[in-house]
Amino acid sequence: MFTLEVPFASPAYDETVRLRDEILRKPLGLSFTAEDLALEFESIHLACYNRQWELMACLVLVWKGDNLKMRQVAVDERYQRRGIGQFLVAASERVAANYGAQKLVLNARETAVPFYQKLAYSIDGNRFEEVGIPHFKMYKDLS
Repeated sequence: MFTLEVPFASPAYDETVRLRDEILRKPLGLSFTAEDLALEFESIHLACYNRQWELMACLVLVWKGDNLKMRQVAVDERYQRRGIGQFLVAASERVAANYGAQKLVLNARETAVPFYQKLAYSIDGNRFEEVGIPHFKMYKDLS
């Protein structure tokens, strides 16, 4: 398996949008709008593939000052619980460090907090609601 940075509005990017929509949006009754996607123009888009070039997982990194925010982490249901999410997050940490980010920050769904804690992310603050479900702000220092 390997991870690539995919260009905005490319066929590979469109494939990541479909995966994020299926895994993250549809279960909540949401869908991407053209405005949502236009805001991703300056983001870093990472995609994780197997040897057959099948998309297994993806995520988006967005600049927030000197930090990068990890968002929209999605793993295809066929590949969940196989270490692919950990592989992708580790790749995103390397990419963020290479871009000079000081921290990687994220808003984790409450159900995903233990996953991120295993990867040395810390909770920052109290539980809050986002898209109608409980989340926690989390971070990891990259320096």
